[in-house]
Amino acid sequence: MKKIAIIMGSDSDLPIVQKAINVLAEFGVPYEVHVFSAHRTPVEAAEFTKSARKNGFGAIIAAAGMAAHLAGAIAANTTLPVVGIPVASGTLGGIDALLSTVQMPTGIPIATVAVNGAANAALLCLQMLAVNDSGLAEALDKKRAADKAKVLEKDAMLETQLNK
Repeated sequence: MKKIAIIMGSDSDLPIVQKAINVLAEFGVPYEVHVFSAHRTPVEAAEFTKSARKNGFGAIIAAAGMAAHLAGAIAANTTLPVVGIPVASGTLGGIDALLSTVQMPTGIPIATVAVNGAANAALLCLQMLAVNDSGLAEALDKKRAADKAKVLEKDAMLETQLNK
C-alpha cells in the first residue's frame, strides 16, 4: 500500500494535522509526518518531494498557515496528488492561507480542503488510493454508511424530543 506524506510548515500546525493522522491511522494506511518550510527549508522540502514517489508515497498532504505557500512549493516538485490544508493562524484567520493554497497556476494543481480541514484532506487522499485498492474502497464505503447511520440516529432522537 502506498504511504501518505504529511508535511507541515511548522510544528505549531500539529494540533490541526493530528486530525489527518488520526484518520490515516483509523484506516491503517501508512504515513510519515515532517516539518518543512517553503521559505526556511526550501531545499529540504524540494528534495523530499522530488523523491516521494520512488520512496513509496501515493499522495502528499501539505498544511501551512498565513500566506506560506507550502502546498505550492510541494506541488511544483512532484506529479503526485497534493492536498493542501490552509491553517487558520495570524490576523486573517486562515483566509490568506486558503487563497495562497487554492490559487494555483495552470499545470500545478492542488486539491484544497477547508481551513483546518485536515480530516477531509486525509479522506481525500484515501479516496485517491482507493481507486486501485478495493479493500480501502470498501472501508471508505463502510465509514460513509456508519456516518449516515449516526446522522439518522440523531435525527430520530431529535424528532422524538422536539416534534410533539
